[in-house]
Amino acid sequence: MIRRFIDRIFNAAPRQKKLIHGHQVAPKKISKRSHHINPELLSKNAVKVTDVLQGAGFDAYIVGGAVRDLLLGIAPKDFDVATNATPEQVQKLFRRSRLIGRRFQIVHVTFYGKERPEIIEVSTFRAHVQADDAHVAANGRILRDNVWGSQAEDATRRDFTINAMYYDPHTETVLDYHGGIEDIAAKTIRMIGEPTQRYREDPVRMLRAIRFAAKTNFTIEPKTRAPLEQLAHLMQDVPSARLFDEILKLLMSGHAWSSISQLQSAGLHHKILPLIDEITNHEDRLKFVKKSLENTDIRIKSGKPVSAGFLFATLLWHDVQEAWARHENHDMSAIPALHAAIDEVLESQKSFLGMQRRHEADMREIWTMQPRLEKRVGRYPFRLVETNKFKAGYDFLLLRAEVGEVSASLGEWWTSFWLGDDTQRQDLMTLAKSEATEPSTPNKKKRRRTRSKNSKPKAPEQIN
Repeated sequence: MIRRFIDRIFNAAPRQKKLIHGHQVAPKKISKRSHHINPELLSKNAVKVTDVLQGAGFDAYIVGGAVRDLLLGIAPKDFDVATNATPEQVQKLFRRSRLIGRRFQIVHVTFYGKERPEIIEVSTFRAHVQADDAHVAANGRILRDNVWGSQAEDATRRDFTINAMYYDPHTETVLDYHGGIEDIAAKTIRMIGEPTQRYREDPVRMLRAIRFAAKTNFTIEPKTRAPLEQLAHLMQDVPSARLFDEILKLLMSGHAWSSISQLQSAGLHHKILPLIDEITNHEDRLKFVKKSLENTDIRIKSGKPVSAGFLFATLLWHDVQEAWARHENHDMSAIPALHAAIDEVLESQKSFLGMQRRHEADMREIWTMQPRLEKRVGRYPFRLVETNKFKAGYDFLLLRAEVGEVSASLGEWWTSFWLGDDTQRQDLMTLAKSEATEPSTPNKKKRRRTRSKNSKPKAPEQIN
């Protein structure tokens, strides 16, 4: 504490009025009396990181989206810290820390708690990179962003005004360089600097604008919104893995359908998720996907886990069904036809989705389990409920039942079987056998599409 006090006295720079890229160096300071941030919403680990850095003589602030959420009275999911310490200096202060990134070097400081580890992301104040800099590509995209600068330059380098504020938990003061407080009050998302240039520097900012608008229900300021569709082609320059991560953030924002609708409205989906047009143009697809995303939003808002594989399995399910039927029409038996359809659909999406193999594996398990869940004979159901991926496939079946794609009674049967004891399961097998002996429609494809739309299955909480 004494070291921090002395450092502040001798290193306090006079408040200057010069401009950096058209913005004043001196920020607007907002005290606790004005911002009303609730300290209980703060991460204790994020506060500890700022305390350790300040205690070592560095500046350190909670920054970005966490400050925005705190000002809105929302508990942030993640906390970032910005400092004038270099990544190497940060790493020396924290035992459980590691440097990550090449284009954008940061330090992850890990804290292990009772529930799950928390990672505090620590970045060094960065200078605003000029268009003619060697770290900038011909199309304007920033290739390297590891040029250190002042806090004022760091604020200018950030994307939107509502994400460019700094909060010191020690003094409980918010520093605002670009009018973020006013834009939060006006519910406006505004780009810092000239929007076209800023999108060229990092095309992912276009997706961030959409996500923040969906999450906060704010309006994207006209000048910030205007270049979106025109610059959508820049998304093809974004590494596929990073693009997939941003798509996941859109779908797991807690406002998934709003994000997709805004993505389509801005004309960005053609280069990111072209399947959105197919979804919105067909009533059966639209109903299925909307229900899935509504369930996802509910889980996220309740703090429950969500599977990326399950999400994309719902988005692409109807493509799989169409390809499956086509392969069957070419005299291929049902299960090989399904596997061929899955291969075809996943291959067709590789140019748009850079998903990891584990997500593809999850999708395959979910899709291939659907016909298996209709096979209720012998010991088969007993073995199926013991498999690792049963729950995901079962949840997917319940989703199909909710929209009338399969019989509601089938979902109810599996719910009872999963939760039942041995005697109850044997009774259910007898019931399934009697149902199987009843006359049925000989046309398999017609049977797959014509389903009862009775009451929803009484299922336990779904885990997707």
